[in-house]
Amino acid sequence: MFRIKKVMLEQAQQLGVFDALPLLSWVVECSSDGAYQTQYHVQLAKTPLFDDVLLDSGEVDSDESVNVKFADITLEASTSYFVRVKVWNNVGESTAWSEPKRFLTGLMSKWNAQFISPEIEDEAELSRCFYLRKKFDLSEGKHVNSAVIHMSACGIYKAFLNGEEVGQDELKPGCTSYKKNMLYQTYDVTSQISGNNVVAFHVAPGWYKGRFGFFGERNFYGNKSAIICQLVITYENGETQVVTSDDSWLATASPVIFSEIYDGETYDANCEVVNWLSGDINESDWYRPVSLDLSTTILNPQHASAVRRIEQIEQPKKIISPKGEVILDFGQNLSGFVEFAVNGKVGHKVVLEHFEVLDANGNAYFDNLRSAKQRIEYILDDSGVQSYCSNFSFQGFRYVRVTKYPGVVEPGNFKVHVIHSEMDQTSEFESSNALLNQLHKNIRWGMKSNFVDIPTDCPQRDERMGWTGDAQIFAKTASYLFNTSSFFSKWLTDLNADQLENGGVPHVIPDVLSGRTDHDEFLSTGTHSSAAWGDAAIIIPWTMYVMFANKALLARQYESMCAYVDFMVNNSDEYIFNYKLQFGDWVALDAKEGSYFGATPNDLTATAFFAYSTRLLAKTAKVLGYVDDERQYWALHDKVKSSFNNKFVNVDGSLKARTQTSHILCLHFDLVPDVFKPKVAEGLVALLAENNGSLNTGFVGTPYFCFALSNNGYVEEAYDLLLKETFPSWLHQVKQGATTIWEHWDGIKPDGTMWSPDMNSFNHYAYGSIGDWIYSSVLGIQPTESSPGFKKLRIKPLMTKKLAFAKGRFESNYGDICVEWKHINGDYFSLSITVPFNSSAMIEFDMNDQIVCSNGMTTLGSNVYEVGSGTYLFDIQKKRDNKMSVPADSLFSKMD
Repeated sequence: MFRIKKVMLEQAQQLGVFDALPLLSWVVECSSDGAYQTQYHVQLAKTPLFDDVLLDSGEVDSDESVNVKFADITLEASTSYFVRVKVWNNVGESTAWSEPKRFLTGLMSKWNAQFISPEIEDEAELSRCFYLRKKFDLSEGKHVNSAVIHMSACGIYKAFLNGEEVGQDELKPGCTSYKKNMLYQTYDVTSQISGNNVVAFHVAPGWYKGRFGFFGERNFYGNKSAIICQLVITYENGETQVVTSDDSWLATASPVIFSEIYDGETYDANCEVVNWLSGDINESDWYRPVSLDLSTTILNPQHASAVRRIEQIEQPKKIISPKGEVILDFGQNLSGFVEFAVNGKVGHKVVLEHFEVLDANGNAYFDNLRSAKQRIEYILDDSGVQSYCSNFSFQGFRYVRVTKYPGVVEPGNFKVHVIHSEMDQTSEFESSNALLNQLHKNIRWGMKSNFVDIPTDCPQRDERMGWTGDAQIFAKTASYLFNTSSFFSKWLTDLNADQLENGGVPHVIPDVLSGRTDHDEFLSTGTHSSAAWGDAAIIIPWTMYVMFANKALLARQYESMCAYVDFMVNNSDEYIFNYKLQFGDWVALDAKEGSYFGATPNDLTATAFFAYSTRLLAKTAKVLGYVDDERQYWALHDKVKSSFNNKFVNVDGSLKARTQTSHILCLHFDLVPDVFKPKVAEGLVALLAENNGSLNTGFVGTPYFCFALSNNGYVEEAYDLLLKETFPSWLHQVKQGATTIWEHWDGIKPDGTMWSPDMNSFNHYAYGSIGDWIYSSVLGIQPTESSPGFKKLRIKPLMTKKLAFAKGRFESNYGDICVEWKHINGDYFSLSITVPFNSSAMIEFDMNDQIVCSNGMTTLGSNVYEVGSGTYLFDIQKKRDNKMSVPADSLFSKMD
């Protein structure tokens, strides 16, 4: 077998929209071991038959198959294009042409449309929604070749053409820094065009003018919702007809009389306008919208990662609480919409209230939502059986209290649409430990719940903001679970837009805190540039480069990366960084009672990240070929590291701050001289023992804890920490019934009481960053900086007797990397590794392991092997013994 499995544009499989020819990647399946690509051939055309080839690369001698730029060409706006690929390998085989991969082009700044608002009066404080529509006819006697619509909104919108919704995306146009970067969506609507047409919009306040953030404020970007639309119809004779939004459209209030991101929706079915989506209607109550003087220069096409309904959960469990509440349990904490069916009389209501957990007595618990209502209200008309699903407000929940419902609440009348940004799932994991398997599921669900257009901290309370610290902590784990390249590229565009002129990076992106916190005692001391939060500007682009070989993104973000490091230089004291408000080791268990700040000194954590980010920036400069910058930032790194040691490390190599996090950062960020590392590692293990083998770390220390142990000779201690089941631990949450990751280790305390409701999310993915260690250490699948994107990977699984087996898959840029290991008996393990086509791997074992392996690999010494594509089998004896006998029931013996 030798075939092209898939073609991706800018790392995404979804139908993309671009103003220039996107970078191409392709994944090939090949049954020949040791095979790699020797040539490729790419073509571009306007039809899937390729009878009008516009570009032809010819046969190019290259093993490149990721982020390939094969030509420069000026594309036409509002046009479909197709690409296809063919490749050859080193064993004389060639593939057939790939399936045609389609993409659309945007308007390329050729906007003729205007932003139009249905809010002709002062609606700034109201949360109602509106309809807009426009009737138009086609040119008589002409045949349509294509119809492409481009649209966006100040607010959230749904669009329709002739009664059919345009696109399947939710919460369009998404949450961005609207005044600097607004996304527009593009769809091919050729099949929806008819002779007499109606284009229609439903628009809500959304993030643009609705309530946003925990201060209760609204109208961050403007006080009027609006839409913009440009429909380009191309006839077979080459002529075009353009339908644009302007003051000739009509508008009216919609039956959604209230809609807010945090608070939910109220829909009055009695206010519905029959047939408003198509045909002739009585337009006497409709009125002309107003044109807004808003620039179209900030409009950019959305390439990928739109929010969609990804899956459904049906048949919830019905619970009657001790208080008599009717509660539906969907079994999973998530982000989404409830769809329900109901039959009743005019004026009857359905009221649904969403929440995450039951209290200690089994009743609905809402306190941790703070001011967010998460409430859906539906007012029935006389049309019989009716169904409804939220239009513009999503909820974070597992449970729904059915506060009002005509008749008997039947679980079969309710289902959930799970939503998140569309990304390709790229991994699987399973082990012999059921609790660990559930933890992995919880990590993935925590990501799905919070990757709703932006990387939110939580999906339920009155916050849901793009906290930079949470995002950078989790970015590596996220990139094992899903292909996040497009998702983070989109979000980093807004980080660039909102970065301060002095280089500071806001705590949240989009930035809805700066300039609005004078009345807040906590945040008034600083809304940007806390260590580990501001460092997202550097760590996330670097992670995207290492995981996906996204050098273009690295180059795009380089100026931003430099600006933040320069900011730290300018706001440090002899290279000790401690700028204004520092979150430090946030919500660590070693914090003082009632405090969110861990015991590790803030100047230590801040300076540690200063050194780490400077180090990554020096590496980035090297990748991009900036030799002078590379030299400059390495020199800066050495100065910061020296200052760190002078201030925080004793002359004997011990640390002045005896906290777990201080030791973790020193080890993982390579901050102390090599001669001191054993002592620091011993100190970390001692601190762990002093705390009964439990962690007491927060957001800063936790992501690297197991790495600090296993990379310094304490593999079994790392496993002990991962697999610990008593409080506080990851698996303790699982045993408590968690289906996502909690914000606090003790969100629900061992006695059943809750952490303070002011900050107690049960769907907060940051501590799910342990997923990085699961993939890179338990399975041992690691990218290399010298050949990023898993072109040449490193595989070093850390096998333990504490698990009978562990297995998993990660779909890299080149295909599936598979690892499975089993504990056979005693000191014997078996291992199977699969390396994809056009990739190679260095497989590493401990120096003292005794190895028996299959053929087809090169020995590099010290138990390191180099292999090409294919599947390789190993038997390992993990002890000091020059002789090794292979157990008869080994995986190797069975599979060979």
